[in-house]
Amino acid sequence: MSAYSTPMPSREFLWDVFNRVDRDRSGEISADELQQALSNGTWTPFNPETVRLMIGMFDKKNSGTVSFEEFGALWKYVTDWQNCFRSFDRDNSGNIDKNELKTALVSFGYRLSDGLIDTLMRKYDRAGRGTIYFDDFIQCCVVLHTLTASFRQFDTDLDGVITIHYEQFLGMVFNLKV
Repeated sequence: MSAYSTPMPSREFLWDVFNRVDRDRSGEISADELQQALSNGTWTPFNPETVRLMIGMFDKKNSGTVSFEEFGALWKYVTDWQNCFRSFDRDNSGNIDKNELKTALVSFGYRLSDGLIDTLMRKYDRAGRGTIYFDDFIQCCVVLHTLTASFRQFDTDLDGVITIHYEQFLGMVFNLKV
């Protein structure tokens, strides 16, 4: 996704955005506050799982919230994902269909079968219309990246095949931050 990176906005701009999102004036942004502030362009609330995942990625203190210092990185992350999403939403529909998802994943370096692409569509298509909204696209890509990184810890010869014991598998799954 690095090709879609945007420059970091000014501290003043981020402070203004942070204060608008921090509705309870706690000096921290909670998952609920972030969810209310984010838009997936569909007039539906941002997926709470995606919000939780993003808070977890930038919450260095494990408080369940992000401080102003952490917020800048989170804001840039969401903006970069918006640019990425728009680049693959070829028909400007505001969502990603199966072909657009496959194009995105191939560009990220994934070579997945059509069957697995269908599975991802079923998992992340909350509306049941054969498309994935912006927030679900982020979640899909982050989970796929996290699972791949976990798999690669065991795939030391990089042949795409691992042999692990049941407890190793459980440890791998339960240690994931998704």
